[in-house]
Amino acid sequence: MEKVIGALWAPAGESREAFGAGLLASLPDALHRAGARGLRLNIRDAAIAAGDGLVQQWQAPQQDAVVQFWLPSANARFRGAIDAVLAAHSARFALWLACESTIIANAAHPVQPGARTWGWSQSSFIAFRPDLTREAAIAHWHSHHTRVAIETQSNFEYVQNLFVRPLTEGAPDYAAFVEECFPLEALTQPEVFFDAVGDPARFDANLAAMMDSCHGFLDFTKADIIPTSQFDFTHLD
Repeated sequence: MEKVIGALWAPAGESREAFGAGLLASLPDALHRAGARGLRLNIRDAAIAAGDGLVQQWQAPQQDAVVQFWLPSANARFRGAIDAVLAAHSARFALWLACESTIIANAAHPVQPGARTWGWSQSSFIAFRPDLTREAAIAHWHSHHTRVAIETQSNFEYVQNLFVRPLTEGAPDYAAFVEECFPLEALTQPEVFFDAVGDPARFDANLAAMMDSCHGFLDFTKADIIPTSQFDFTHLD
């Protein structure tokens, strides 16, 4: 099986709220009928609106939703039905083949079939610094930054998706997609995000460690960081 990450854009004039609601209503069933498994949707809805200040943007317009799923083969020859479903549900879509690494599995707040997962999901499309080789950037990410992300944040789920290659023409040149889930309060309270409630010294240390590590491998000019609501549809399998 191969994992696919997809970015979806809403039609012009359609609100993100309406677009997300439409995706939830019909996209999972349609993709499942087309052969997708392990489906997950990340949408930008009212539940995460308070986190608009956390958005980082490269793409204009920025993607309005994210879809994640698995296929026996992501080869274009066998993906026609999938692409047709995505085209029918969005104004534009981009797909990448990904290698998934689950750093922190969500055991604290288990998903419910088709329902919104507790808290919120930071959906991050990232690129590596151009002055680093891909191998050096991955080495920093895996051998150093992963530990920092675990130790300095209140994330209860942490999944890294290293992009193997783009699957669609014109897909933005990202290196990876990262999903991290946090308590809802972390949208507006940095001390919750950095696991340092009531401890200013710990907050300052955690923030500094995270920023230092991020600067060690990320290209901040090519990042789309998006607060989302996570919906899991693996029950369809």
